[in-house]
Order: sequence, then structure tokens, then C-alpha cells
Amino acid sequence: MWTESDLYPGVPCLQSNAEPVNDKIYRMYHGTTEKAAEKIKVNGFQTSQDGMLGRGIYLSRDLNKASRYPLETPHERVVIRVKVDVGRVKKIDHQRHPMQRTWHDHGYDTAWCPPNCDMVSSNLEEDCVWDPKRITVIDVIPPSLQNTIPADPVEGKSYTMFYGTSKEDAEKIKAHGFCQSNGILGRGVYLSRDVEKAFKRPSHMPMHQRSVLRVKVNIGKVKRIDHQGPMQKTWHDHGYDTAWCPPNLVGMVRSGLEQDCVWDPRRITVIDVIRPI
Repeated sequence: MWTESDLYPGVPCLQSNAEPVNDKIYRMYHGTTEKAAEKIKVNGFQTSQDGMLGRGIYLSRDLNKASRYPLETPHERVVIRVKVDVGRVKKIDHQRHPMQRTWHDHGYDTAWCPPNCDMVSSNLEEDCVWDPKRITVIDVIPPSLQNTIPADPVEGKSYTMFYGTSKEDAEKIKAHGFCQSNGILGRGVYLSRDVEKAFKRPSHMPMHQRSVLRVKVNIGKVKRIDHQGPMQKTWHDHGYDTAWCPPNLVGMVRSGLEQDCVWDPRRITVIDVIRPI
């Protein structure tokens, strides 16, 4: 669903529905625990002996897919970002494909399962790389990218939030900082702790032209705005630094997702850029 910023411009991240080209190098992702990630950084990947595509290292070009693993330990998840020399690639696009588990025996280095082909329950893209030496770790994406939103922001704390914008404007914000805008909560900088909400912005722009800024926000004094009312746009006049609109409120945010409005742009520090595809 999304990939992070082009911090490594020489390592393209092909859209997950596009077929990989033989002998190219691509960015991919592997979901695991923080402890296992540290071992992989030191010792490299270990081959899984079995799986949907047989033996190999299971990765995805879809960060959304990788961020779901491991399934049994959701609070320990991190995602390893890697670059992969895919070598010779075999497309496996249906169950009981004659080479589903034997592709390497036929001279292929990577098996590729496209999205939406009913091979996996998530219907998201999957790659299986035979040789761990074809994989180079770039870095580890921290758990703050997991879409877990605390029930209520705590006054005076700092949180990771996200801001959806265009690729061009993301670079301007990185250079010069945020500016206030007007909206449902009045003046301020509109952010969300829900990365899914940020992915949807700007709604008029094609996905490949969008960027999402990941930021750190010192929220200061927080006012919860959970219905249309008298302090909806005047919270700052009452000494608050951030207005918070919880998710799933009828008549507030159209998407039903969490919204934050920060009055002072100086409370916001850009961490990096992630990019939807």
C-alpha cells in the first residue's frame, strides 16, 4: 500500500502490482520482532524451510503487508527495509502452479506472487528470494509506523503523527516548516496519529504524487473536541495548544479517523518522509 521516502534513490521501490524485471535491484520489506531484527542486521537472513512459495526468504514490496508480521506479537513488530537483487524472477499467480514450490529448481532466483491473485489471504504482494546473499539490509523502520493510536493523547507528551501532502510541498515543509491552515477545528496545523488518514491526502491528487511527512509533536495542553460545539474552533483562545478529535465520531471528520490540530508549528519536528504508492 505504501513505501517510505526515496532516501535511497538508487534503489527503486517498484509498485507492488508491477512485475519485477530480471536482474534489477528493488527495495522490499520484512516484518519481524525488534529482537530478531537485531540478529538479522548482524548475521543476515536465515532461509525459511517452507512456505506458500517453498523454501526462501519471504519479503514484500508492500510495506503495509510487512507491517502485519509477526502475527502473534503485534506489540513487538518492526519492519526491516532491504534492497534485493532479484536475479531471475518467476511469476507465481495461482494456486497449484506447477512451479509454486520448485521455481528454484528451474533456475529462478526469486518467486513473485502478484497482489489480488488469491494466493494469500491478504491478497497483497509477496516475494520469495532463494539466496540470502541477494539481500542487503538498509535499516529498520520503527514501531511508530504501526497504525496503533492511543485512546487519548496525554498532555505534555510527544507523539509521532503524520501529514499528507504533495511530494513538492513535502520538500518545502522540510526546508521551511509548517504553516497554519483553517479547517473543522479552526486555525492550526492538521495532522493525524493515524497514518491511514494521512495517506488519503491530498484527495484530489494521484497516489504516486503524494507524500506523507512523519513528524514528532509536543502536543502541550490538549482539548478533546468530540462534537460540534462552542470550543470547536476557539480552543486556543482558552489556553490549549492542540485540539484532538477522536475517531468514529458522527458529524465531525468525514473519514471517521482521528484528527489533531496543533496551533504552533514550532511544536512540530519533521522526522522523515514516507510515500504512498
